[in-house]
Amino acid sequence: MSVKDHSDDITTSHGDVESMLRDSIWAQNLDSVTLDHVRSQITEREVGPGEYVCHQGYPADHWIGVIQGLVKLSVLSPEGKAITLTGVNAGGWFGEGSLLKDEPRRYDGIAVGQTRVALMPRTTFTWLLDNSIAFNRFLLRQLNERLGLFISMVSFDRMLRPEARVARCLATLFNSYLYPNGSLSLKVSQEDVAQLCGMSRQRANQALRELEANGLLKVEYGRINIQDLEALRDYGE
Repeated sequence: MSVKDHSDDITTSHGDVESMLRDSIWAQNLDSVTLDHVRSQITEREVGPGEYVCHQGYPADHWIGVIQGLVKLSVLSPEGKAITLTGVNAGGWFGEGSLLKDEPRRYDGIAVGQTRVALMPRTTFTWLLDNSIAFNRFLLRQLNERLGLFISMVSFDRMLRPEARVARCLATLFNSYLYPNGSLSLKVSQEDVAQLCGMSRQRANQALRELEANGLLKVEYGRINIQDLEALRDYGE
């Protein structure tokens, strides 16, 4: 079942939402009364592999956090080809742009593997904007980090060889501000990596083998473990 940006069939669970809020930079800066109010409004949803977290063109009714798993953000080309823009790793929140501009989603959000998401209603997001200076500061920094991420992706897509493109693409999924979960492990297939990096599976596999041979990461079945994040960020320079 797909997750659409409507709250009429959302089931609520607790546990993991609390853990995510403890790690979320914006939540750490809220006073206890404000945080309790916000937590009471957030719901949680399980999303299966390949299912939609949000749909391009649908109303943006929630700010979305990734509790566990990975969400890829993608669009369709005029020819109907899916183009992956980026991935949102566990600990990250996305969709604030559509909420701030009050416009429909500009991309599809699709779960990569079993994923759990947190959904903050638009009304709660707007309430935070109106009542929390700390939250506004966080959003400014998050938008700046996101802009820097996309600028770097465009530059290394045009200038770097495939091995460096894969290295930099993977490194963006471990931005400590955007995804403050602390894990250096990514539960993805090599096909997922190819889609995230915008290349063929064969080319992505070759790149991963080179990066593994250089001690930057370790490829396991359905998982990639990062061994040297700083080297991965600088690979190809």
